[in-house]
Amino acid sequence: MTGLKKTYRINAKDFIHAGEASINIQNLLKSLDFDPQIIRRIAICGYEGEMNVVMHGGDGQLSVEIDTGTLVMEISDNGSGIEDIEKAMQAGFSTASDEHREMGFGAGMGLPNMKKNSDEIAVESTKGQGTRVRMVFHLS
Repeated sequence: MTGLKKTYRINAKDFIHAGEASINIQNLLKSLDFDPQIIRRIAICGYEGEMNVVMHGGDGQLSVEIDTGTLVMEISDNGSGIEDIEKAMQAGFSTASDEHREMGFGAGMGLPNMKKNSDEIAVESTKGQGTRVRMVFHLS
């Protein structure tokens, strides 16, 4: 399969629709007969990224592009940015609000789970301008 690209909008603070993009991607990959293990890894990364945008980012988007042998997922937002990427990549580090913690979020596993489940990850962020996370999954 080559050249398939899908993009989904993510709205800040929209907990009602949070996770829909990940579910849509998961269903797409199932319909294309992807290996269940790779679908699981991609879905985890998509959901973690979506929740980070909903909780911490401004509005954003999640896109996937499938090409021969790889799937690239990119999640970006126009939020306040990540102050210390190295610290944010540490398991357990969280900047979640008390409100988000009361909702069951904020364990500080978003970026670490994304790193663990992707084959490659790059995080770019500028304070006051947003964040971009690009993950690559090798399909073979």
